[in-house]
Amino acid sequence: MAAETGWIETTERAAEVVVSAAGAWDVTSVGALDARLKAIKPVRGKAIALDLAQLADLDTTGAWLLYRTGRDLKAAGYAVEVRHARADHQLLIDEVAANDKPCEIEPPPRNSLIEVARHVGAATVDIAEETIELVAFFGRIISGIGAVIVKPTRLRLTSLVYHMEEVGLNAVPIVALISFLIGVVLAYQGATQLRQFGAEVFVVDLIAISVLREIGILLTAIIVAGRSGSAFTAQIGSMKLHEEVDAMRTLGLDPTEVLVLPRLLALVIMLPLLTFVADLMGLLGGALMAWLELNISPAVFIARLNQAVSIWSFMVGMIKAPVFAFVIAMIGCFEGLKVEGSAESVGQRTTRSVVEGIFLVIVVDAVFSIFFAYVGV
Repeated sequence: MAAETGWIETTERAAEVVVSAAGAWDVTSVGALDARLKAIKPVRGKAIALDLAQLADLDTTGAWLLYRTGRDLKAAGYAVEVRHARADHQLLIDEVAANDKPCEIEPPPRNSLIEVARHVGAATVDIAEETIELVAFFGRIISGIGAVIVKPTRLRLTSLVYHMEEVGLNAVPIVALISFLIGVVLAYQGATQLRQFGAEVFVVDLIAISVLREIGILLTAIIVAGRSGSAFTAQIGSMKLHEEVDAMRTLGLDPTEVLVLPRLLALVIMLPLLTFVADLMGLLGGALMAWLELNISPAVFIARLNQAVSIWSFMVGMIKAPVFAFVIAMIGCFEGLKVEGSAESVGQRTTRSVVEGIFLVIVVDAVFSIFFAYVGV
């Protein structure tokens, strides 16, 4: 037989007001009960007693209503006591009370200037912390290189050769094609401008100096950062997600020695070779366009090339290459080892790897330019 619908009775005594709950306090009756509870006007100075002796049935909604009533009365300054509650009813009320964890649905509005300052500050702290970690990682790399120099058998030659093929040989087509096209563009644009002054022959100087000193190495480094640096991050990041890096440490293997050094040394060896290919293809593209656009024959182009550049024009790019390779590989491996949590982290770290790698390459290139200008090269 179903219990009667819930109801409330209020009795005022000398020192307290007794609110008696009876019947079934469930989801079908709490609407009316809520309105009646809100209509109760407590007497200032008197305690409130919630008498549950006649309560027949109670579900979660009824328990919440009783708990909320007591909570609000206590917050208003009244002494509240629950009496004669059955054990199962009291257990349900206590469970509801334990899960009363209010949260703001909408955060309070904040001053936009303060928010901008907060974001800038947080980003500054993040950059500072990552810089410190990167310096520590650089130290681990130097330590690993020192260990390999002392004991060359620690270097994994199979892994080194594999990564040399991946980052070097397999990158030749894209590097050669882009460098050739850049040489064509430089020659065409230079011819268009220099023709106005009758100085078309200086197109050779423009192509040679820009390609050998800056364009060749910088373009190659950017391609490698986007191609190989991101691959390093994704590969090591995937291993980190599958706990393979932790397994290496458990087996007593150093992840820096196993994962980082072969990739770093492979890129340091292969980037100068890729730069050489880029220089050749850039000059070839420029020579072809100069021949077609300005009627500068290959023989004249080569003769002018010998006059326009010195061995240092070529060596400047070659000197930059291993440094750029070290920076790109270090950033790629560092971001890969920072992956944690989920596949989304792999994507985020890969993006950061490419952006940071290209940014640092340009910064280092600027430093080299200032240095070479200072020493007169």
